[in-house]
Amino acid sequence: MSDSISTLLTRNLHEVFGASDPVRRRATIDEIYTEDCVFYEPKGIYRGRDEIDRVAGAIKTTHPEFRYEPIAEPEELGNGGRVQWVSGRPGEAPAYAGTDFIIARDGRIAALYLFFDKLPKPLEMSP
Repeated sequence: MSDSISTLLTRNLHEVFGASDPVRRRATIDEIYTEDCVFYEPKGIYRGRDEIDRVAGAIKTTHPEFRYEPIAEPEELGNGGRVQWVSGRPGEAPAYAGTDFIIARDGRIAALYLFFDKLPKPLEMSP
């Protein structure tokens, strides 16, 4: 399956890093990531679908009630794209914010770059 860059960004946010069901999360990872994908974030570099699955699961376990919400529409440029988001408990002020950048290849995520941002003021997570 080949998705648009905007769709990949949105699915990654909700169906990978926001997923509570590990089986569905893994199925989405297998569908939207290339086999040789790489995830870059401030604390490390993770290679391959297994590592992305492990990291996404660990993050969700640490904050099971947190949701990710885009604060702007995804943007596309060439084979890349970005989406800005906030995360936190529904109905409360966001706990943190970030921007995901991806490089796509053949309709899948080949590289994901996570940058943490300063929280925008004032925002509340929708219920």
